[in-house]
Amino acid sequence: MSEAAQTLEGWFALHDFRTIDWSAWKQADAAEREQAAGELRRMMEEWASVEAAKTGSTAVYAIVGQKADILFMHLRETLDELQELETAFNKSAFADYTLPAYSYVSVVELSNYMAQPGSDPMQNPEIVARLKPILPKTRHICFYPMNKRRQGSDNWYMLPIDERREMMRSHGMTGRKYAGKVRQIITGSVGFDLWEWGVTLFADDPIQFKKLVYEMRFDEVSARFGEFGDFYVGNLLTSDKLGELLNV
Repeated sequence: MSEAAQTLEGWFALHDFRTIDWSAWKQADAAEREQAAGELRRMMEEWASVEAAKTGSTAVYAIVGQKADILFMHLRETLDELQELETAFNKSAFADYTLPAYSYVSVVELSNYMAQPGSDPMQNPEIVARLKPILPKTRHICFYPMNKRRQGSDNWYMLPIDERREMMRSHGMTGRKYAGKVRQIITGSVGFDLWEWGVTLFADDPIQFKKLVYEMRFDEVSARFGEFGDFYVGNLLTSDKLGELLNV
């Protein structure tokens, strides 16, 4: 049996994608729309206060394309808090005008592939900050789920850990070339969702998503072992932008 990589876990994550029922929204009268939008704004203010207290984080983005209209990405200390968030939203007036499009449940994760021997990672403030991150509010977001392939000779989980560690080190060096351009948050979902990891990228220039993902596919760890789900790309949804989006 090949040695399993040990992982560190931080905040739990929920990517909640919603589609707006535009027909129902347009048929509602102005007062009903204002009530629903106002309730959503108050919820966003509550999420911001949690972030200010550093007990969680939330980012809201308008999704481009037909897969969804809005993404609510939440990080919280427990799964119970994520469930409470989801239930509170579902009970809101605004939720009556939305349909679930896609969701992803995971937990912020760091593996020990790059760990320094003999060190306690939880005594490192940089590691703790990566496990409990405040989500960037960049202009754009990109999310996709992924697996490591388990087929024939291309079975990631049958490789010796030293071989896996070397490939992940090379993979990580590619990512570092985009430091300052793209912020990446990896969440583990083995046992939580259909895929094994969720990858969330943040950038002010969306072209950097394309460049990073393309270049990384030439790394052996992606070329041989990477399997990817759908990509979701969006634009930051501030309170002002929310008003523009919902105006009919």
